[in-house]
Amino acid sequence: MKVWLFRAIAVSIPFLFFAIIEFSLCLANYGHSYPLFIENPNDTEYLLPRPDIVKRYFPNSDDVPAVTIEANFFRKHKPQDGFRVFVQGGSTAAGFPYGFGASVAGMLDHRLKQTFPDKYVETVNTALAAVNSYTNMDMVDEIIAQQPDAVLFYMGHNEFLGILGVGSNYTAANSRSSTLMFLKLKELRIFQLLQNLYAKWNTSADPKIAADNQQSRTFMAKVAKHKTIEFDSDIYQAGLAQFEQNLAIILKKYQAANVPVFIATLTSNLLDQPPFASAAIPDMMAQKIQTAMQAIRQNKVNQSQLHALSNAVASSGIADANYQVGRLFYAVGDAQYAKKHLTLAKENDLLRFRAPEAMNNIIRRQAIATNATVIEAQQRFEQRSQHGIVGNNLMLEHLHPNVQGYFLLADAFYQGMKHAKLFSDWTDIETNLAWQQRMILPSEEYFGFAKVLQLKTDYPFVKQRTPLSLPPPQDWQQQLGQDFFLKKINWLQMVQQAQQQYMQDNDVFMMLKTQLLLADALPFDKSANQNSIKILKATGNALRARTYEKRLSWAN
Repeated sequence: MKVWLFRAIAVSIPFLFFAIIEFSLCLANYGHSYPLFIENPNDTEYLLPRPDIVKRYFPNSDDVPAVTIEANFFRKHKPQDGFRVFVQGGSTAAGFPYGFGASVAGMLDHRLKQTFPDKYVETVNTALAAVNSYTNMDMVDEIIAQQPDAVLFYMGHNEFLGILGVGSNYTAANSRSSTLMFLKLKELRIFQLLQNLYAKWNTSADPKIAADNQQSRTFMAKVAKHKTIEFDSDIYQAGLAQFEQNLAIILKKYQAANVPVFIATLTSNLLDQPPFASAAIPDMMAQKIQTAMQAIRQNKVNQSQLHALSNAVASSGIADANYQVGRLFYAVGDAQYAKKHLTLAKENDLLRFRAPEAMNNIIRRQAIATNATVIEAQQRFEQRSQHGIVGNNLMLEHLHPNVQGYFLLADAFYQGMKHAKLFSDWTDIETNLAWQQRMILPSEEYFGFAKVLQLKTDYPFVKQRTPLSLPPPQDWQQQLGQDFFLKKINWLQMVQQAQQQYMQDNDVFMMLKTQLLLADALPFDKSANQNSIKILKATGNALRARTYEKRLSWAN
C-alpha cells in the first residue's frame, strides 16, 4: 500500500510543479487571454466578438496580421423571444473589402428581422480575413455557449495560405497533431512563457516577414510561405485532409448541440483571373495556342485542331496554358470546353489563394454526414454568369464578390434557410425588396473600390509593389468613402455625415438607411433607436420598428 502511495506522489509531483507555476503566472498577470466574446464597455448588457481575436494565435505581437472582426453587438443574455444567427468563415464571409454591410451577416440582418417580426433577431458576424478551418473550429464552443438558432459558414479558400494553413508563413506547427495541441494549450500561461522564451532564443526567424510588416504590405504579400503547391502533391493533400478533418469536428459539435448549420459551396473568379503562378508553357504548345488565337481573330476556326489542342493542354496540367485555351473556347461560345479549361487553370494554379473543387466535394460529403444543409452558392453564381462561368460580373478580383455578388451569396443562404423549413412563422421577404433595402452606402462601396485597388498594387497581382493611385471622387458620397479609406474619418463619422447630407437633399430613403445603420451599430444608444422608430413609423414601416421598440423597452 505504501509503495503505491509513494508511486502516486512521485507521479503527481511534476503536475503539481507545473500547476504551481501556472497559478503563479496567473497571479502575476503574466500572459494574455483572448475570449471570442467580450463585454461592450459602453453598455455591459451587450457583447461583441473581440475585434483583435487573431492575437490568440500569435505569441509575438510583431507577427500579428492586421485583420480584425468589425464591431457588431448582441445582448449578453439571449431574450426569451430571441433568434440568433452566427456567421463563421474568412474574408468573403466578413464582406471584404466593403465591411459588415456587404457581409453575409450584414446582408441578412434586416431581412431576417422582417422575416421574424415577433422575434428579436441578432445576426452576429464572427468571420474575419485570413482564417481557415482551424480558427473557425477553435471558436465553435464559444459560439455554442451563446445559444445560436443557426450558424452559417462560408470558408475554404484560406486552407492552404491562411493563418495556420499548410503553406502559410503564419503556421503554429508543422503537423496537424501539433497544431491541435497548440490550440488546446495556447491559453495556458506556462505555455505562453515557453513560447516567449523560445521566440527570444530563436534567432533564425524569417527576417522577410518582419521586413514586410514594417513596410505595411498586404496580407496576401506576406502570407505565402509555399508559393508552389502542385495539384495532388503531398502538401496539397495535407490541405484537403486538414479541411475535411476540421470540418467534421465542427459540424459534429454543432450537431451534438442541436444547432442547425448552413454551409455554402465556394466560388471564385474563373473567367477574368489568370493563374497567379504556373509552370512554363513549352514553346511548341505556346505556338499552337498563338496560332489558334490568330485563327479565331480571322474567323477561321478549325474545330478539329482546337479540340486536339484542348486534349494536349488539359493533360499537361499547366495553369497558364489551360487559362489561355479556356479563353479561346469562351471566345467561340463553347461553354463546356471553356469551363473545363478555366477550371483546370484554377486547379493547377501553383499559388493557392483559390480553393480547389475538392473543397466543395468535402463540404457536401461532411454536410450529408452531419445533417447540415448545403447552400449551393457556386451554382447560384454560375446561374447568374454568362455561359455559367463566373468572372468580373460578380467578382472584384480572384474570389471576393462585388456588392451584387455578396447579395447573391446572402440570398442563397436566405433561400436555403427558408426551404429547410426548420423555423416556424417564416414571413418571406421578396428578393427585389431585400435588394432595395441592402444596408450598404455608396460611400462604403467607394471604400471597397479603394481597398481592392490597394490590394492589386502588391503581390501576387503584380511582380513589384506599385504606389496606390486613387481616381478623384465623382461626388460627395465617394469623397466620404475616400476620407474613410484614408482614415481622415471613422466609419461612424462617415455615416453621420452622409445622413446630414441626405437630410439636406430630402432623400428620405437614404436618410432612413443611415439611421438604421447607426441604430444597429449602436444598439445601446437610446437616441439612435428612438429616431429609427420615428422615421420607420413615419414612412409606413411600423413592422420594422418593433426591433427598435424592444431595444428601448430593455434599456428602460
